[in-house]
Amino acid sequence: MSIVDNRKAFHDYFIEERFEAGIVLQGWEVKAIRAGRSQLKEAYVIVRNDEIFLFGAHISPLSSASTHVTPDPVRTRKLLLKSEEIKKLVVKVERAGYTLVPLNLHFQKGYIKCEIGLAKGKKQHDKRDSEKERDTQREIQSVMKQNRR
Repeated sequence: MSIVDNRKAFHDYFIEERFEAGIVLQGWEVKAIRAGRSQLKEAYVIVRNDEIFLFGAHISPLSSASTHVTPDPVRTRKLLLKSEEIKKLVVKVERAGYTLVPLNLHFQKGYIKCEIGLAKGKKQHDKRDSEKERDTQREIQSVMKQNRR
């Protein structure tokens, strides 16, 4: 069950491979994500010291957050993957043109997971082509819908 999607990632990148990672969260963050107060629009993933971190993900604290905790909405969060997956990602990211992008946050068996994608950047003409493709698909669907009636 998806909580929040990063639609901008699909617009800006070609997603070649997907990985599911756990996230190290604080209690107030879990409550805020369950309440739907998270955003991945400006977020990105970086590899540092053979560990993977999520930068720029905005999780707005609830007004009922604890008084003794000062919540930082855009703090750096560690992502949890198996060591073989991390090594595989490190090798591919070091190659030119590849980057790691958070795709969505979702629930799995009561845990909040982050799906990250190994992506290659789109050029401006690629973005225009995918936009045209999306428009033609939308037109085809509307014509098909009208023919059914």
